[in-house]
Amino acid sequence: MNAPLNIRMPVEASAAPKSYKLLVDGKFVDAQAGRVMERRSPGHGFVVSQYAQAGEADVELAVQAAHRAFETGPWPRMKAAQRSMILLKAADLIEARLEEVARLDALESGKPIAQARGEIAGAVDIWRYAAALTRTLHGESYANLGDPMLGVVLREPVGVVSIITPWNFPFLIVSQKLPFALAAGCTAVVKPSEMTSASTLLLGEILMDAGVPAGVVNIVAGLGADVGAPMVNHPLVEMVSFTGSTRVGKMTMATASESLKKVSMELGGKNGQIVFPDGDLEAAADAAVFGGFFNAGECCNAGSRLIVHQDIASDFLSEVKKLAGKVRVGDPLDDATKVGALISEAHLGNVLDYVDGASKDGAEVIAGGAKLASDAGDYLSPTIVSGVTDGMAIAREEVFGPVLSVLTFKDLDEAQRIANNTPYGLSAGVWSKDIDTCMTVARSVRAGTVWVNTFMDGYPELPFGGYKQSGIGRELGKRAVEDYTEEKTIQFHRGPRTGWWVAQP
Repeated sequence: MNAPLNIRMPVEASAAPKSYKLLVDGKFVDAQAGRVMERRSPGHGFVVSQYAQAGEADVELAVQAAHRAFETGPWPRMKAAQRSMILLKAADLIEARLEEVARLDALESGKPIAQARGEIAGAVDIWRYAAALTRTLHGESYANLGDPMLGVVLREPVGVVSIITPWNFPFLIVSQKLPFALAAGCTAVVKPSEMTSASTLLLGEILMDAGVPAGVVNIVAGLGADVGAPMVNHPLVEMVSFTGSTRVGKMTMATASESLKKVSMELGGKNGQIVFPDGDLEAAADAAVFGGFFNAGECCNAGSRLIVHQDIASDFLSEVKKLAGKVRVGDPLDDATKVGALISEAHLGNVLDYVDGASKDGAEVIAGGAKLASDAGDYLSPTIVSGVTDGMAIAREEVFGPVLSVLTFKDLDEAQRIANNTPYGLSAGVWSKDIDTCMTVARSVRAGTVWVNTFMDGYPELPFGGYKQSGIGRELGKRAVEDYTEEKTIQFHRGPRTGWWVAQP
């Protein structure tokens, strides 16, 4: 039996938890009801943060502030160059506090600190990209409608946007939404996950320092029923941007539909990496381990299904298992850690239920599959389950943990069928040196992103989102700001107009 993980208590464990207030109308305030939530670090077991716990009354104040800022404030009326400069200042301030933000996310979510630093650096890049897009937003003109007519199509900010984000990438995901909404001239109410709110509340402080006017960004921490629901159904909210599970996304969309709000949904995934015999198998094996265990598998883009040609399955799986055994699991604040803690003990139990269910269905757990003993925290060993068939729950449902399910195929047609045999369509990968094979898979797999001979790269320039139950709409890319706008047609006429009541001969 392996020795327990040695989890060293950080300096924060011997100090009082950091306290955070809500950001409403440019001020940091306590919740109206005076309630407070605590967040216990999943990697270390101590209370790391306390937040003011918002309720419906706080949402009302936040939405009203955002509405006033949109209707009468300077933000939507600023020159694009002015908004761009403020977003660039925000990016600089985030970069200056990168270590502080990364440490908060590592402590609250259990992710490795080295990974968190990379996420915050990526977020800085996104804020700068959004700042650049601010000045590219434009409409159209039509001078081909006849001599007396001119048509102009404007893009105007949609209004107040409710932004709801998950716990797995607390700072990165809000940065895939908020800067583009701000670039368009919208105002926002933001709800971070109740488990990882600190870095988003810190972002509020950064935005105030960058010069974002009062009321433009409001941040309310709290539970979904108390905060998320009223944010979605409030009559002054024009758009909802949500990232989370497909189950909650469906509920959110149903509520938003009652008032025909615009919605953007980035939901679950069950993403497959398809490995052909002629691929770079060394690189593919590394990508399989990375795709399956990055962020402890708590990632909508996780390569949780490894779909391998039957002729190479045995040898390839042996290599993947060997690499998985080298993955360092442990203290999130250790720079050498690759896989940290899971978000909670309850979630770890749910993940293990999938593994146990697969075993009962005839699959074989060939690596991991058990909670790791540790001084503190909730840790799961990287797990590989072979002999999986595409009808099993572990092959179709989002496990959201460090679990790699292995399926095999005999030819290209079967590989495509397996890849598409899931309710989701977020991403996929294909490994082959044959361009025909790669193009065929890339075109036939119904997913928003397909990686060819790589996996889980990401750039602000490229749109991100899914097919089927993986969501609606796209984030990032050159049209990201347009998503937070409405089109308005204006028709100009010059000269005399023939009246309707023309005299008849």
